[in-house]
Amino acid sequence: MNNLRVLLVEDETTLAMIIKDTLDAQGFEITIAADGEEGLKLFKESKPDVVVTDVMMPKIDGFEMVRRIRKTEVITPVLFLTARSAINDVVKGFELGANDYLKKPFGIQELIVRIKALAKRASMYQTINHSIDLNKEITIGQYLLNTKTEKLIYDSISQELSHRETEILRMLAENKDAVVETKDILLQLWGDDSFFNTRSLQVFITKLRHKLSKDNNIRIINVRGVGYKLIF
Repeated sequence: MNNLRVLLVEDETTLAMIIKDTLDAQGFEITIAADGEEGLKLFKESKPDVVVTDVMMPKIDGFEMVRRIRKTEVITPVLFLTARSAINDVVKGFELGANDYLKKPFGIQELIVRIKALAKRASMYQTINHSIDLNKEITIGQYLLNTKTEKLIYDSISQELSHRETEILRMLAENKDAVVETKDILLQLWGDDSFFNTRSLQVFITKLRHKLSKDNNIRIINVRGVGYKLIF
């Protein structure tokens, strides 16, 4: 997986240079931004295979940068570098469309492994879905899910969904009345089925249940130890 294009958004200059020098030696093509504002600009210019970004940065933080990226681009994987340990911060990153996170301090080799894994999964995702129309409307009871705009519409009133909320609901709706295994959801949307990511998925399911609550015939059932089933 050489010659991967990586956009590194990191305001700690020393850390950024250490990462750049190491990845350069591994054959990566590295573009560095010092804050989220510059990161947005260079994302459009460099078209990276993977984005690696800090959370706390000047001008625009990592969360806001990713939120803006995901408005127009949902495939490029994002890995957050974070010194934060609060679970809510990490879950927020996933809600905005991040694919992985690495807590500081971290080993550079672990970062390299994760970048390669994210790039590989993104490539597989594009191959699998090349012939599938992901930009469509799906009727779910009295709701309409627009997967292109990532909006859930009920009685002409729309709610904005995060990218992961949209994809989870799409997977459940396309397999109506059938169990979608937790492992399949996690591997496709998170990249691994770790305990932490399983808990994160539970948070998303709870939020989707709330957003679908106006139609009493819609239920997302937890099939304990297996997965989730959408019925309506």
